[in-house]
Amino acid sequence: MPDKTVAHRKALLKYALSLPETFEDHPWGESVAKVGPREKKSAKIFVFFGVAQPKELMVCVKLPESGADTLALPFSKPAGYGMGKHGWVHATFGEKDLPPLELIEGWILESYRAVAPKKLVGALAGAAPARSRRKR
Repeated sequence: MPDKTVAHRKALLKYALSLPETFEDHPWGESVAKVGPREKKSAKIFVFFGVAQPKELMVCVKLPESGADTLALPFSKPAGYGMGKHGWVHATFGEKDLPPLELIEGWILESYRAVAPKKLVGALAGAAPARSRRKR
């Protein structure tokens, strides 16, 4: 029987790379999706897929809106290296507890919106208006 986590990982990476100005990179030996110019160091990671493991899917995304709810789920925890305090969530799934792709695609989109430059976020179909970071 084929490993379902491999199919999920491929589908999620394909989805991440369908967003404007994205590309795959492999820092630290793991797969990530970045947004921004490939040739410049200013490209930013918006989703980590980690190092491929048999029968395991790992994603790490920045969830400024849904992070608190996602952290209440049994398969998630704050991301390591101090990233958790900045809204990054690490989720790991086994082959038998894979959620629907749409759930993780939603996380990837939220992370993209949080990390990508505003002009790219605005280019998304049905993009919500950018929020001002100014305190009122």
